[in-house]
Amino acid sequence: MYELTVKSRFSAAHSLCGYPGDCARLHGHTWTVEVKVCGHDLDQLGMVVDFKDIKRQLSRIIDQLDHSFLNDLPGFGPEGLNPTAENLSYYIYQSLAKPVAELRPGIKLKEISVWESPDAYATYREGSSCE
Repeated sequence: MYELTVKSRFSAAHSLCGYPGDCARLHGHTWTVEVKVCGHDLDQLGMVVDFKDIKRQLSRIIDQLDHSFLNDLPGFGPEGLNPTAENLSYYIYQSLAKPVAELRPGIKLKEISVWESPDAYATYREGSSCE
């Protein structure tokens, strides 16, 4: 099995609804998103999938998040998900899984990790492998 990793960054603000501390107040992060894609076969060029194709799909999601107040985005805030790193990793995974799978047969989105700082991140994955 082969595994490819692509990273991207965006800046956005949020506040954690119901949090009993400072993070309940409006604050921002430069978020880092790491995408892991896996597959068993290489194409005629020797690639699982082109990095730029993964980056393009990720960019479509990042563009919606960048320089936003995450609580105001559809699916987040008081009526939806609390904009935690865990929920952002889930949201990005759900948004990216189908477009990645459509890039080439046998390609699967393995996991999404979202860092809110250089020292703290959350990861979401479905299943345990690329099988």
